[in-house]
Amino acid sequence: MRNRQLPQIVVDVAGDQRAEVLSHLRSYNRQHAADPMWEPLTIVSRAADDTLAGGLVGEFGWRWLHVQLLWVAAEHRGSGLGRALLQLAEAEARSRDCLGVYLDSIDFQAPGFYVKQGYQVFGVLDDFPPGSRQTYFCKRLGIDVG
Repeated sequence: MRNRQLPQIVVDVAGDQRAEVLSHLRSYNRQHAADPMWEPLTIVSRAADDTLAGGLVGEFGWRWLHVQLLWVAAEHRGSGLGRALLQLAEAEARSRDCLGVYLDSIDFQAPGFYVKQGYQVFGVLDDFPPGSRQTYFCKRLGIDVG
C-alpha cells in the first residue's frame, strides 16, 4: 500500500457543495443502473374553508414511489383521509408501472397505520430520534419486473 496524502476535507455547513457531490454520485450510479427519472408527487386535501386537511409528498424513481411524508391535520385523523391519500398515491404509482412504495415512520407517528395498509417492515433504526425508533416499510404493488 502506498502512502498517499488525502485531499483537503472541509465541512460545508451552508450546503453550497451539495449539488456538485450529488451530480458526481448520480453520474457514477448511471454507470451501473438506468436513469432513475426522478419525478415529484404531491397530493393535498383541503377542508371546506380551504385550510390544508392533509397531504402526501413523494418522489418516483427507478420504478418505485418513495413517500417522503404523509400528514393529516389533527381534526381529520381517524376519518380515513390518510388512507385515501396513500391509496391515491399507490394508484398513481401503479399507473406509472411502479414495482412498489417505500416510506418510513417514527414510533410516535403512525407505524401501525402502515401495517394496516399492507406495508411490511424492512428495517428499523433505534434511537432516531433518541428514545424512539424509525421503521422503514415497503409494499410491492404486484407488477412484473419484466
